Amino acid sequence: MGAGSSVAAGQPVAGPAVSAPSGQEVTLRLGQEAAVAGKDLTVRFTRVVADSRCRPGMTCIWQGEATLAFLLKEPGRGESTTAELHSGIRTGPQATSFAASRIELVSVSEDGGEATVRIS
Repeated sequence: MGAGSSVAAGQPVAGPAVSAPSGQEVTLRLGQEAAVAGKDLTVRFTRVVADSRCRPGMTCIWQGEATLAFLLKEPGRGESTTAELHSGIRTGPQATSFAASRIELVSVSEDGGEATVRIS
């Protein structure tokens, strides 16, 4: 089963946790988590909430945008929250703050199965 079919069904694709250097971009697959180096923070890409982006080969008046959900955890304090980040500025925020950090959605893969974020 390919990543595209899992994304379409809304099912997370398991992936190993990765280490994310603070201030740099990291790409997460759906279901994958990043532990931020030097911070008590993990970021997990949990689901594609909506994706209205123009598909390849189509002619669109508006390019559309994707909305992705992330689970943000501060394990040492036992705190967590969820955030929905948007690939464009028309419908919502592209970044959020949690655990003295800023989490910004930089890009979304064509099939929605990967999200690149910057955590600083």
